[in-house]
Amino acid sequence: MAIIENHKTVGIPLCKEPKLSARDVSVFYGEKQAIFNVDLDIGANEVIALIGPSGCGKSTFLRCLNRMNDTIDICRVTGSILLDDNNIYDARVDVVPLRAQVGMVFQKPNPFPKSIYDNVAYGPRIHGLATSRVDLDEIVEKSLQRAGLWGEVKDRLHSPGTGLSGGQQQRLCIARTIAVDPEVILMDEPCSALDPIATAKIEELIDELRENYTIAIVTHSMQQAARVSQRTAYFHLGQVIEVNTTDKVFTTPQHQLTEAYITGRFG
Repeated sequence: MAIIENHKTVGIPLCKEPKLSARDVSVFYGEKQAIFNVDLDIGANEVIALIGPSGCGKSTFLRCLNRMNDTIDICRVTGSILLDDNNIYDARVDVVPLRAQVGMVFQKPNPFPKSIYDNVAYGPRIHGLATSRVDLDEIVEKSLQRAGLWGEVKDRLHSPGTGLSGGQQQRLCIARTIAVDPEVILMDEPCSALDPIATAKIEELIDELRENYTIAIVTHSMQQAARVSQRTAYFHLGQVIEVNTTDKVFTTPQHQLTEAYITGRFG
């Protein structure tokens, strides 16, 4: 299926009070274009799910939101992405504090080869967020509590983080992200390597975290998108085809490509 020429996104791509605003964002890997002129807002304290077939560009777009694509030499991003009205692609922006402000949780749990405590304490240490050991202890405990992990690890904080189960490791990575006091959390298929019980815990956690954070989640599971998000954006061949409330996207999609994907006719 070819790229849709002169495509116009259907639904509600924009918010009255966006936390992040992407305008005319395109992404190139060398000569190959992966994302085409995306306009998308992500509202404060909402969970937005990015769905679509494999290779449709949803993870590439997600990595634009904290300039993670900068780590790929041949990658070039055009357009603008505003975080609280500040363009994160401005040449003066330092990506280190940006990636603390817009944290990321990856598909596969990736705890550092350090203790549980040091995994969470690492960010606050390098960003100078704690002035004393007491402050650091408080940040670690609070972060682990918010990640729903404190009760399971409080008696073994100095054990290796890599010794935890897969679901616990992913919650440890979420605690590590929270510890630097971000405003936005990006999640790239955070449950794809987890069993159903661990997945349910992460989904409960996402719902709780929405009170304090803006969350964008890429997921291959439409059921998960329906459970955790308030709005959903459907990507197809590097374009945003439809954005709307999650309920409307899944029950009354406005574009035939969205309907075909939702009903399992392709993807």
